[in-house]
Amino acid sequence: MFNLVDEKDKYLIACKSLKGLSDLTLKAYKIDLKQFCDYMSQRDCFDKNELNSYINMLHSRYKPKSAKRKIACVKAFYRYMEIEDIIDYNPFHKIIIKYKEPLKLPRTIPLNCIEDILTYAYKQYSLAVTKYQKEVTLRNIVVIELLFSTGMRVSEISNLKTANINLTDNTIRIFGKGSKERIMCINDNLSKTISNYLTVRSRKTDYLLVNKLGNRLSEQSVRYMVNDYAYAVGTPLHITPHMFRHTFATELHNEDVDIRYIQQFLGHSSIATTQIYTHISTSKTREILESKHPRNKMNLFLT
Repeated sequence: MFNLVDEKDKYLIACKSLKGLSDLTLKAYKIDLKQFCDYMSQRDCFDKNELNSYINMLHSRYKPKSAKRKIACVKAFYRYMEIEDIIDYNPFHKIIIKYKEPLKLPRTIPLNCIEDILTYAYKQYSLAVTKYQKEVTLRNIVVIELLFSTGMRVSEISNLKTANINLTDNTIRIFGKGSKERIMCINDNLSKTISNYLTVRSRKTDYLLVNKLGNRLSEQSVRYMVNDYAYAVGTPLHITPHMFRHTFATELHNEDVDIRYIQQFLGHSSIATTQIYTHISTSKTREILESKHPRNKMNLFLT
């Protein structure tokens, strides 16, 4: 009989060395698999019935999206053990996952709110007095412009290196989830802003965005900054960096950009992941109904 905890540790090592997963993903895997091993330590076997019990427990305790992620993690672990001949039979082959994650429309930011945040960011830069204030406010402009102009994930922006930015042809080489690589174009204005930031940046490191200690700007620091700027302009929404990504994709779709291009811009492996952005925004719905619906051609109304 194999030791589940030992095999779990070997699997995590394999994920890091062979799959090239990010530290954030590995951390989630470690938490999810520890939870599974703790649950199974109280059981005598790891058969289909016990796995079904675990799956049911997850769905009773967590939101659908979290439960789905945890199940996928365990399923991948069993697949690994099957391939490595650690188990003779994979019970997941006879398990039907019946739970369906409810479809939630992506939360976007009204364009006037984004304009207010950008206006505030540029104003902060114009009010900066010291060299350090100018560096920080210019860095923050770069962050917000990248979030909105490219749809990059906050982790991709935080880990962006200067070597991956080509200011000659205005392109950025992005390494996304699973080390998938894509090229994103930026406009002349953003390219010039990045160039100015690199000029005033006091600490020279491999990373584009740095904090006062010279280390890369963390994802959490970006979240705090975005939240502070949104609060400063009186935005009624709780705005996160990922909402810029949703807005980027939604607005491109509203402008009739082909979903396959949006998939490429976002770095999605599957078009199914991008399909969530094929919903029609309220403003687009109103525009269509006002201009296309035949009722508007009938000159009948209350007086």
